[in-house]
Amino acid sequence: MLAGLPYDPKDPTLSAERLRAQALCHELNALSPNEAAKRAQVLTMLFGKTVTADITPPFFCDYGYNIELGENVYFNVNCVLLDVVRVDIGSNTLFGPGVHIYTATHFMSHVQRRTGLESGAPVTIADDVWVGGGAIICPGVTIGSGCVIGAGSVVTRAIPSGVFAAGNPCRVIRKLEDRQSGAPGG
Repeated sequence: MLAGLPYDPKDPTLSAERLRAQALCHELNALSPNEAAKRAQVLTMLFGKTVTADITPPFFCDYGYNIELGENVYFNVNCVLLDVVRVDIGSNTLFGPGVHIYTATHFMSHVQRRTGLESGAPVTIADDVWVGGGAIICPGVTIGSGCVIGAGSVVTRAIPSGVFAAGNPCRVIRKLEDRQSGAPGG
């Protein structure tokens, strides 16, 4: 699975690992906002290491341990990460509400899909990226540093650094200037 090769998602070990992640997500999503210490403990169990991410529940993922987070990452409500293979997210990256990141893929052939096998392709999101609400990041996508991905976009291919990209399919709209005014849009 981690190598991106076809695998059986019904494998008992994988099923147990997904169930574990579902239970931890359920616990995370049920915590009071005032329970910061417990939230940190659940996130450490989910991701397999201490993380500094700020996650506003509800949050969902398949395994958790395939997600690598940089410093100062923020997930707004209803984010979903299907992490059958690696999801790398750089520091200072923001996700709007309802962002979905998919690494799981299925065969294009209906005959092959009937086998029940799946595969995956990793997703890499660099530092200082802002992904607008409702965006979908598809398997195998890389997003360069300093990008802004417009709300509702469906990202199906690599996005270079320092651009605003939007649409379905997502495409580069314009290059972003590095302004330090502190105001959105510079």
